[in-house]
Amino acid sequence: QVKLVESGGGLVQPGGSLRLSCTASGIDISRYGTDWYRQAPGNERELVAGILSVGNTFSADSVVGRFTVSRDNAENTVFLQMDNLKPEDSAVYFCKIRGADYWGQGTEVTVSS
Repeated sequence: QVKLVESGGGLVQPGGSLRLSCTASGIDISRYGTDWYRQAPGNERELVAGILSVGNTFSADSVVGRFTVSRDNAENTVFLQMDNLKPEDSAVYFCKIRGADYWGQGTEVTVSS
């Protein structure tokens, strides 16, 4: 059974940083790409950033230069480092295995002073 568990969300002030984790079980995360999505209230879920199986990373224009994706194969975990956070980054963040319908339960990020 494949399971993804996100963690690391919370309340942070504008300009602050958070690191989200997505830990997988039942699947070797290094063999697949992993995407990070977010969904704010009233908005559609949007793709934020991701890492391909070969290790290449990408990010949406709205977060480029601020969000970084990395992976620890030994820990079977993908990370989303978020720096210089803005109020508009507030959302529930989800990780997803590329090419498969496996999602985590989400972790909430609130950026507010």
